[in-house]
Amino acid sequence: MELKTQLPRIFDSFAKARQDGFLAMKELKDSGTGVVGQFCTYTPQEIFMAAGLVTVGLCATSDETIPEAEKDLPSNLCPLIKSSYGFAITDKCPYMYFSDLVVGETTCDGKVKMYELLGKIKNVHILELPKRQNTPQAKALWREELVRLKERVEKDFHVTITDEMLKEAIRRRNMERKLLKELYELSTMTPPPLTGMRQLQILFGSQFKFNWEEKIREIKNAIAGIRQAYDAGERPVPASAPRILVTGCPIGGVTEKVVRVIEEAGGVVVVFENCTGAKQMDRQCREEGDPLTNLADHYLQIGCAVMTPDTNRFELLERLCEQFHIDGVVEMTLQACHPYAVEAHSVKLFMQEKNIPYLQLETDYSTADIGQLSTRAGAFVEML
Repeated sequence: MELKTQLPRIFDSFAKARQDGFLAMKELKDSGTGVVGQFCTYTPQEIFMAAGLVTVGLCATSDETIPEAEKDLPSNLCPLIKSSYGFAITDKCPYMYFSDLVVGETTCDGKVKMYELLGKIKNVHILELPKRQNTPQAKALWREELVRLKERVEKDFHVTITDEMLKEAIRRRNMERKLLKELYELSTMTPPPLTGMRQLQILFGSQFKFNWEEKIREIKNAIAGIRQAYDAGERPVPASAPRILVTGCPIGGVTEKVVRVIEEAGGVVVVFENCTGAKQMDRQCREEGDPLTNLADHYLQIGCAVMTPDTNRFELLERLCEQFHIDGVVEMTLQACHPYAVEAHSVKLFMQEKNIPYLQLETDYSTADIGQLSTRAGAFVEML
């Protein structure tokens, strides 16, 4: 059977990965495998991989548990923080439930204070993330934080993590990053060979496939199948569809509504700059030399609104706009996410300098604003 005829099954596999992963996670736990839950792209998965552990992104993708969270947290807090905490205290997130260690990071004040509460019910480790990326002090601090994380993992899981184990984990993660980058760069073609929603399903869903060899094989099959279908003349996206870059806060779960309204309006999302997409896949980690130094250098350079100045984010935005021939930029900002809400003004000015139309959509984890989002996205795409 040709790979292109398997495409719907491949797409469904990644779309269902998060849900199916619940059962896979239980099987891993039953087999004695340790689990580390994480919240942020800055957390180096290689340390856990080197220890033979499974790492998973924790639930924060719907408003289901926010009412419970608001019994402890203020209602005007970022929905991602409230959702994360709500899933933890209600035991409605199997990934949180099965996590032997939860790793947080000091990206924003709301998260930091939420982690204090979370630490009362879960085994929590906090990474002290510098707010600058290129000073010797920041680099030294971040490397020490990774040393501290490595030692915590060794202590909690009764393992020893050698440099060779870390180097092998870096090699594996580099291969995964390279393949996922190859996948989303397929959309540099005109017209793109897959919709933004399909691309997002694969990028987001890949985080919940816990057998590394199987995940690599499925990503390769997805790339090959998409290429074969395109070469055979399949065109899921019209050549006239305006090409959109999505930036801003993490997208997943209910926030997929932003991608949906853009594409229902006739546009196509060709690349995601945010945490789900290019931000974590764009670069490779150095493999030669001291592995902890390499990991510290690699992860600290991720562009994010919590950094000041946030030079790396704007460099990536500029490059992606050129590479993907972007017609318009849509920034998705979660309500009360102060770092991204403030930096949105700078992104708007930056896009004005590049003569690229820009739209900021502020939303939360409910579906109540879909009508408003559709209206604004429709007008933006029509203008393009």
